[in-house]
Amino acid sequence: MRDTTRRTFLWSTATTAALASVPTLGAADSVWLNAEAPVEVTLHDVATTTGDAYTVGNGGFILERGEDLWGIAASGGPTGNGNDLYAADVTDDGERLWVVGASGAIGEYDVESRSLVDHSAPNDVTNNFNDVAVTGEAGEANVYVAGDSGSIYYSFENGASETWDSVTPGSGSNLNAIDFYGPRSGYVVDGNTTVFTTTDGSTWEAVGIEDANNDFYGVDADGADEVTIVGGNGTVYRRADAAWVRSDTGDTSLQDVEVTGESGVAVGGGGAVFRRDAEGWTQEATPTGSNLTAVVDSEGLEVAVGAGGTILERSG
Repeated sequence: MRDTTRRTFLWSTATTAALASVPTLGAADSVWLNAEAPVEVTLHDVATTTGDAYTVGNGGFILERGEDLWGIAASGGPTGNGNDLYAADVTDDGERLWVVGASGAIGEYDVESRSLVDHSAPNDVTNNFNDVAVTGEAGEANVYVAGDSGSIYYSFENGASETWDSVTPGSGSNLNAIDFYGPRSGYVVDGNTTVFTTTDGSTWEAVGIEDANNDFYGVDADGADEVTIVGGNGTVYRRADAAWVRSDTGDTSLQDVEVTGESGVAVGGGGAVFRRDAEGWTQEATPTGSNLTAVVDSEGLEVAVGAGGTILERSG
């Protein structure tokens, strides 16, 4: 992955309004703990760097974590209409957070000035956007947005008006997750058990997965041949030597995954968290039964988010 990976971005140290207290996590802790969110909306995505995090969710909320507190960074989304936000990604320098969501919502959040720029409805498209991947530095980013229409909307000029183009990699099935490991190299998965890859950011090739039999919901790409995908019925696929290797974790639908080398963590329905080591995947205990939608794994801190404002934290 890039230095700032999918769903990771810089924490601004300024104190925010509506702060809520969370437990302090010490280095010796190795269990998942509940953190209190300032709102009770479903949270769809999360990112972290250097132990601090942002999360985005329904109502256009962007929440941020201070030293031990979660607060509201922004609400209402980029248009101010309260469109739900489903995903976030960050520029390589950590200075801009891009968010996407319902009704064509696209926003660029400056974590230093704490301002949110509206890039919504590229080419007048108002479909639901499910995920976003960003490469490059602030002001010069390549932005890739995947949505329900089955198309990827992309801009190689930081989302400036009139610079957006689109491509439909497959049959038009909804695209659920996208991740890039290079400036124009990445993967996307759709709701028809298909995986696509690109090396130029605009043309895509199908690379599986035959006989998958389950929808795909999350993808983590570290390189051309270092990809992990999760989906329905607890399925996990890893690409190695141009082949897909399947693992099964049970019946729980998995929504998101983060993998680094032999280590990884995946989350899904009913508060399920699974951890990967060299011997495979093992379920961990969590203090919630809420559906989990996203997870980020960073040095010193892991954060998972989900329904009803659920935020779980685990020190590493």
